[in-house]
Amino acid sequence: MTNGQNEQREMTGAEMVVQALKDNGVLHLFGYPGGAVLPIYDELFQQDDIQHILVRHEQGAGHAAEGYARSTGKPGVMLVTSGPGATNAVTPLQDALMDSIPLVCLTGQVPTALIGSDAFQECDTVGITRPCTKHNWLVKDVNELAATIHEAFHVATTGRPGPVVVDIPKDVQFAKGIYTPPQTAPRTSYHPKLQGDLDKVKAAVELMATARKPIIYSGGGVINSGPEASQLLRELVELTGFPITSTLMGLGAYPASGKNWLGMLGMHGTYESNMAMHDCDVMVCVGARFDDRITGRINAFSPNSKKIHIDIDPSSINKNVRADIGILGDVGRVLEDMVRLWRATAKADKKALHPWWEQIERWRARDSLAYRMNDDVIMPQYAIQRLFEATKGKDTYITTEVGQHQMWAAQHFHFDHPNRWMTSGGLGTMGYGLPAALGVQIAHPDALVIDIAGDASVQMTIQEMSCAVQYDAPIKIFILNNQYMGMVRQWQQLLHGNRLSHSYTEAMPDFVKLAEAYGAHGIRCEKPGDLDAAIKEMIDVKKPVIFDCRVAALANCFPMIPSGKAHNEMLLPDEATDEAVANAIDAKGRELV
Repeated sequence: MTNGQNEQREMTGAEMVVQALKDNGVLHLFGYPGGAVLPIYDELFQQDDIQHILVRHEQGAGHAAEGYARSTGKPGVMLVTSGPGATNAVTPLQDALMDSIPLVCLTGQVPTALIGSDAFQECDTVGITRPCTKHNWLVKDVNELAATIHEAFHVATTGRPGPVVVDIPKDVQFAKGIYTPPQTAPRTSYHPKLQGDLDKVKAAVELMATARKPIIYSGGGVINSGPEASQLLRELVELTGFPITSTLMGLGAYPASGKNWLGMLGMHGTYESNMAMHDCDVMVCVGARFDDRITGRINAFSPNSKKIHIDIDPSSINKNVRADIGILGDVGRVLEDMVRLWRATAKADKKALHPWWEQIERWRARDSLAYRMNDDVIMPQYAIQRLFEATKGKDTYITTEVGQHQMWAAQHFHFDHPNRWMTSGGLGTMGYGLPAALGVQIAHPDALVIDIAGDASVQMTIQEMSCAVQYDAPIKIFILNNQYMGMVRQWQQLLHGNRLSHSYTEAMPDFVKLAEAYGAHGIRCEKPGDLDAAIKEMIDVKKPVIFDCRVAALANCFPMIPSGKAHNEMLLPDEATDEAVANAIDAKGRELV
């Protein structure tokens, strides 16, 4: 990573920043210049090893870096100026924190002598970003700058991944000091526990061997651990014969085409996955955190099960749900021990699971993702299904915005590999998908990258189409256009007496003309019979595309567990009349989305 020329070499702070990025393997940097980072931009101008991607808004830089990180397993890196540059980065920082995405954010700051004086474009970046980062630093000594950046990469990428911020005053960027290469930098005090307690892993294997109604509940931690963890998870499923489900963030860790796959679980998960979670006797939670979209009502969550929880974050174990066996460690390493011990000691009695699988098949027979076709109007579920069929066999990456389209994509677009699904899970950030797709495309220039979008969400960061055109990033923006903020409208219909307060968009842009204005390609499709040809056109065009797919305006996303309800109280499409919904929600059930 480094060479002898870097040893004890004097550099300016700005030179140190660029050299530290190179020494940490950075090839792409997403950013937006401003006064407090001009020395760094001047150094970027004088080198060719790192490609800088000029976004149109700092939020776009952060989400692009997230997409880059999620699709590659490497840290995403962003560079923004002081004041509003830093505050515009807060949304992607919080998004990355909640979804465990390694993100290194470098921010400019006013000169140290002006800090605290309300100088032009000054803000307390460290104070503002402390709650939304794993760690942050304000560097006031140029001789500490390189070591701090190296430590930032270490903290962002080890343990539970997450975002970090290094705030660099402008005078530190001009100052000269001695560059410290990574291998001679001071060792950080951050040393997360990677290897799980072997006695606890043995206890978990013994408990799993007694299960008659087991389930494996996997999350984004499996994907964050690396491709080996996903392979070990598949091996464990095959050895045990256990059914497996996943959170929104964990899709692709186990193949959707696998015979033991129950589909996604949670608020808009499948009937079979949620019912199996409710009725199981042993639950193996691998790299997930029992968030409220999954658990529903905590005191009714899997009431008769013993719970095994594997996680690298000590704060996640016993945080929301008490684990009978909590194993702290890297998911990949723990799964490796678990597979080895199962092979050595456990006798897989798959016949004993036959009654459980028969029950699961009865739940599957409910066909909870069914919907009513319409020959005149494109149903959103059908649009996703046709998109999936059209991309089979291609090197495809999917990002999404947030809302109904996100849930339909999770339900009807099937992932057989990890790192192919980029979405905002924990924070639910509208506007995430377009810049995330940009980041994915920069990382994988020859891949097919599609943002499955909503007409409301996509407008929050639509300006990044300009960036996609500038960098020849042929991202495809597939908009399920229903003229509404769909999920907001659905909840208003079901929970608020169908009073559709400000959830309809009356001044919708012409997305085809908007695409053309950016120098991209625009497509509109309104009839189911035209959909396949239009999707083929979108895929074949070698430039950015905005696809305006006009779908049924009032389609609702089911299945659905009303907020605060148990898994066995979910609403299925054929049961979801307004009266049934009203009966399913008690007097306290006026929770917002």
